[in-house]
Amino acid sequence: MDRFWIVVMGVSGCGKSSLGAALAAEFTLPLIEGDDFHPPANVEKMRAGIALTDADRTGWLATLGRELAGHRQGAVLTCSALKRDYRERLRAATPGLRFVFMDLSREEAERRVAARAAEHMFPASLVANQFATLESPVGEPGVLAVDASAPMDRLVEQVRAWLQQDQRAGGVSPSAS
Repeated sequence: MDRFWIVVMGVSGCGKSSLGAALAAEFTLPLIEGDDFHPPANVEKMRAGIALTDADRTGWLATLGRELAGHRQGAVLTCSALKRDYRERLRAATPGLRFVFMDLSREEAERRVAARAAEHMFPASLVANQFATLESPVGEPGVLAVDASAPMDRLVEQVRAWLQQDQRAGGVSPSAS
């Protein structure tokens, strides 16, 4: 496969990090863990149960865009990318960028986030805000929607098949779900 850049996106608890790591390993690409690039003020807000604003995310998204663009041979980024504006900023930094949207119910996201509370900065109390903020990417070009509750090997195979189909078509494919 030619080089490519993918953002694994969705609400907290959907499995972005797990699928991102699996895709990075499968395609021998670097993994950019979006949470690692939040400035300390953002991390403090989230730990305190305060939802991030668009202004809080501006610098973070710019940093992620630079990170993606700096990986000339492709990369996998994990990032919530909840709003279309956020996705457009990332697309501007890396033309041809693709998104894998991990779709998950609010109840399952809350369960998963509560289960990992001891090891993660994001509290379950913010999951509702993520769903309120989410602008579904379904219908945007270069987006594959997957069921985040599916087994990891099946998710990886879905992404592989989508990318192969996209390459045969010669570019960023229309939305798939």
